[in-house]
Amino acid sequence: MKYYSEDDVLYVLIKPGEEAKSVEIEPGVTAELDRSGTIIGIEILDASKYLRKLIQEKLEPQLRRKVAS
Repeated sequence: MKYYSEDDVLYVLIKPGEEAKSVEIEPGVTAELDRSGTIIGIEILDASKYLRKLIQEKLEPQLRRKVAS
């Protein structure tokens, strides 16, 4: 995993390989695929904003339920 703070870009290496194609999963999130279509990496633009939103939408509700139990 590599974070480029000057551009707020997070790159997650899933497995080594040569990129043959990239597919935008959603705005700002791109999957890199090898020739067989296997994901080898994911690039997230505006990573801090994206992760903050992900935590607020997905993890925060789960945490509240656990704390309330």
